[in-house]
Amino acid sequence: MKRQSSAGAVQAPLLLALMLAAALLVSGCERPPVTSQQIGYRGVQMGNVYNPRTVAKLQAVNQVPAPQPPTEGDAPLAKDIYQNVQVLTDLNVAEFTRVMLAMTEWVSPEQGCTYCHAGDNLADDTLYTKVVSRRMLEMTRNINMNWQPHVVQTGVTCYTCHRGKNIPANVWFINPGPGKTKGLTADRAGQNTPSIGSTSLPYEAFLPFLRDAQNIRTVSETALPNGSKYNIMQTEQTYSLMIHMSEGLGVNCTFCHNSRSFTGWSESTPQRVTAWHGIRMVRDLNTSYLEPLTAQFPANRLGPGGDVAKINCSTCHQGVSKPLYGAPMAKDYPELTRVKVAIDPAAVDPATADPAAADAAAAAPADAGTVATGT
Repeated sequence: MKRQSSAGAVQAPLLLALMLAAALLVSGCERPPVTSQQIGYRGVQMGNVYNPRTVAKLQAVNQVPAPQPPTEGDAPLAKDIYQNVQVLTDLNVAEFTRVMLAMTEWVSPEQGCTYCHAGDNLADDTLYTKVVSRRMLEMTRNINMNWQPHVVQTGVTCYTCHRGKNIPANVWFINPGPGKTKGLTADRAGQNTPSIGSTSLPYEAFLPFLRDAQNIRTVSETALPNGSKYNIMQTEQTYSLMIHMSEGLGVNCTFCHNSRSFTGWSESTPQRVTAWHGIRMVRDLNTSYLEPLTAQFPANRLGPGGDVAKINCSTCHQGVSKPLYGAPMAKDYPELTRVKVAIDPAAVDPATADPAAADAAAAAPADAGTVATGT
């Protein structure tokens, strides 16, 4: 009896340890059922896997509000009736009022008009939110008119990002990295801090690509050990960005890439070209519209390094491959598709840019002055 009791005492902790180990392994898996969609030839592992429970949650948070009633008849221009109209100068009074009502619903449903306007003087520019929203209107028109290779005819409105909130749910600030611990600098050289999904990758994956124009393509064109121009950190940063895009759009890598050749444009899906333009669009919006507004924001709206909030793929997509499942909100608001924005000729022209040519430029010498990309 004593031996059996002793054996039982030994087996109990072992059984518990095995149960814990099994629970740990299962915790990294999704509970079935899951569904899959084949998007490429059989045998090349091109398909998307969806969890019905996740899809149901995403559908619930991607509902589109009913559009404001359309305007009818002629009316004088808003700029001739109201004071200090600087952006929507081409809208008549009815169109202008319609946009203002929609923006209130999209951005400040609780605060109402006074989130941007002084209650006793609507023309006053004292509130920083009014100065910012004016520039955001210019940005929205720029996206709808000049970045159609990414947003096509679906377009965007303020609601695409804000979803009824003053601040979009998914924005990013420059990550200053780990601080000092007991007088010592915790220097990890920018790497190996869990930050992107559940992986341990560089803590700053957005700055090099979504503000700066760092090379995304890090696959060597020649056999190792010679010829590679890229280091491990660049490779990890690229992987971090790809993980972000996968999670932000709720898709697998093969949504854009052919698993047989991740770098080859000729074997990629059309979505890869759309994503190529999207990266450049986000970079343009961050550098041309958001960062120049830094001085307008109060300190409590800035990041730990004093920088303004910036956008990434999740800001608009929020877990689905097409924001709001492709609802063409811009069609309901033609007031936001008219543009009065001057385009910088030095910037990449999204209408004529050729991602395949940029991919071929990756093989050029480092001093050729080209910016190579693989996305």
